[in-house]
Amino acid sequence: MPALGAAAWLGGIAAQQSGRIAYAGLAGLGLLVWVLAPRLPPGGLRLLLATLVIAGAATTGTVLRHDAVRASPLHDLAAERATADLVGTVVSDPRKITGRAGPQVVVRLRAREVTSRGHRLRTGGSIVVIGTPGWTTAELGSRVIAEGRLAASDDPGTAALLTGARDPVRIRGPDPWWRASAAVRTSIRRAVAHRPPDQAGLVPALVDGDDAGLPDAVERDFRTTGLTHLTAVSGTNLTLVVGSLLLLARGAGVRRRWLAVVGLAGIVGFVLLARTEPSVLRAAVMGTVGLFAFGPDGRRRGLRALGVAVAGLVLVQPDLAVAAGFALSVLATAGIVLLGPPLARSLARWLPRGVAEAVAVPTAAQLACTPVIAGLSGQVSLVAVGANLLAGPAVGPATVLGLAGGLVGLVWPWAGRWCGTAAGWSVGWIIAVAEHAAALPGAAIGWGSGTLAIGALAVLCLLLGIALPRLVRYRAAGAALVALLLLVVLGVPGRLWSAASGAWPPPGWVLVACDVGQGDALALAVGRRSAIVVDAGPDPRAVDRCLDRLGVEQVPLLVLTHFHADHVDGIAGVLDGRSVAAVETTALADPPGGVRLVRRAAAAAGVPVATAAYGLTRRIGEATLQVLHPELPGAMVDGPGDGSTANDASVVLLVEVAGVRLLLTGDLEPPGQAEVAGLVGDLDIDVLKVPHHGSSHQDLDWLTDLRPEVALVSVGADNDYGHPSPEVVRGLEAAGAEVLRTDRDGDIAVVGDSSGGVRATTRQ
Repeated sequence: MPALGAAAWLGGIAAQQSGRIAYAGLAGLGLLVWVLAPRLPPGGLRLLLATLVIAGAATTGTVLRHDAVRASPLHDLAAERATADLVGTVVSDPRKITGRAGPQVVVRLRAREVTSRGHRLRTGGSIVVIGTPGWTTAELGSRVIAEGRLAASDDPGTAALLTGARDPVRIRGPDPWWRASAAVRTSIRRAVAHRPPDQAGLVPALVDGDDAGLPDAVERDFRTTGLTHLTAVSGTNLTLVVGSLLLLARGAGVRRRWLAVVGLAGIVGFVLLARTEPSVLRAAVMGTVGLFAFGPDGRRRGLRALGVAVAGLVLVQPDLAVAAGFALSVLATAGIVLLGPPLARSLARWLPRGVAEAVAVPTAAQLACTPVIAGLSGQVSLVAVGANLLAGPAVGPATVLGLAGGLVGLVWPWAGRWCGTAAGWSVGWIIAVAEHAAALPGAAIGWGSGTLAIGALAVLCLLLGIALPRLVRYRAAGAALVALLLLVVLGVPGRLWSAASGAWPPPGWVLVACDVGQGDALALAVGRRSAIVVDAGPDPRAVDRCLDRLGVEQVPLLVLTHFHADHVDGIAGVLDGRSVAAVETTALADPPGGVRLVRRAAAAAGVPVATAAYGLTRRIGEATLQVLHPELPGAMVDGPGDGSTANDASVVLLVEVAGVRLLLTGDLEPPGQAEVAGLVGDLDIDVLKVPHHGSSHQDLDWLTDLRPEVALVSVGADNDYGHPSPEVVRGLEAAGAEVLRTDRDGDIAVVGDSSGGVRATTRQ
């Protein structure tokens, strides 16, 4: 059975890359079956034939799904960027984002009908809507009319994007089960609404995957400490919810087959509560598989169930084959099934059984997932296992109490609030663990994401997985490992790593790109404890932390390249507790919300706001700055523009610090890039801040002609825009640039070296 799951998975991956490659692989596998058939026993031949059939089904299903998307009229209309009216069913919860034109909402629809250019067509396919804040009222399961402009999507499973969508018009409400689910989710949020924002955001994320209210700082701490899985719907959620339900049912006298009925009802209810998106279905299936692991003959039954689950999921949802979450879920489940039981048995020789299993499960899951996590982030967390062990005991109470608060709160709000308070206390411990572990020196170390680095790490994890159950069988060896774990939790390896690689920030730093999520915040060193800050968004706490780590107390100039939220919403993080002499901005006062925020914050701090003067060259401390853009006509200054207009009005700075020449480009669009290209000419650029978070909307020829040694992409992990564009990254790397990204590398520092070049180093 594991072979069948692997065959389906590999077939799906190959088909996602290229149908021709996938079919060539199937042909090769068929030839292998034909050659080996006479020499194989009947059982082996049947397994090989079944593997071929499953791989073929996964490949064909994926190719047919993608062909159906390309054959949809939506695909052609999107290629032409046509305006359209859509009728569709809402299939995801609305999610707020910060877009080019300020606050926007992303929601997914299943299309039923499209009207464009005078024609009304029946159609199907998945549509991602990017629209006005009015879309927050779109209820899951409701049927709506959406109006906007279609655009092509990079996701082969999505027929089109609908951008600039106006407020939806509801033509039919959701079905009763969706209304009931929404009522419980709302009640969960209401039960913890009186708690601090970090607790009020984490409880719903633990219970049903609703992470809309989770602060960015908590999310970053969780990413550094390997606790991110807690904020996504996972098999653990299912196990806790269904397990609690079964305990209650057993206490009420339910026995035998009726317990199975209760368990099945719990699984269905969990899926409805957490939504029927592919990731939720995956979590439900993997959680069910994980329940097999610690039963009789758990390893064999668990592996069989895992193989069936992987094959079934890939056949039903082909796009899961290339989803990082799917890979992490499968590997975590495999780790629990294979390594969990023997590790728990070894630990149980000298620990209580419950404690042994509590240690074995997160250790096995983390070890199995480490290579993939490193491939995605380029780093290895030194505190992940310790943080999971410390946080683990609070996960169960927080999840169960949070769900209880939602359910009880439907009929008795006061009691629901009491349960929410207890759930808040539980997640408060988890948040404290994440915050303190993330703050340890070297909490996560850079590992690299190349094939050789990940291959070496996979071999290391495999060897450790084989050796670990043997090592912990005896109390002395176990005590030594516990001592080592305590050293890691206390940050000793991190301190040694920091001592070996240099403290943060590195001596002689000239620029630091702060990891602030999906936004920009740059610091230019101009003196002792003094830095020019360029942009400050979107999270004040993240901006403040980054500047604190750099020891910045004086800010002679804060430059805000334009007024989008991802560049200005963190301005309080710069102003609070620091001496800021002046703020300079673009001449285009748009969007109005960002303009008001900046002016009010600056006025409250007593800091003057001025427009960056085009062509002005000046020296501030150790830095020389020249404003290269924008040169806006007066008519453009007063009126609001669309998101692209505001981006293209970004202040662009040519900076030289300690012999290092940097080009800082804001969110400049291709028209503005063409203007700046004429000014920069053949200048040697050492460091390029890649425009607009590495968006695909670039003059890539110009960027590569600059031939920077280092290209910095300030971008948020798992952002909704697909930033940075793989094409842009490949182009810059092909031109000889070292491309670094804040979503993978964290804070990035640029240092001039003795040979006249530059090097980049990361805090992680």
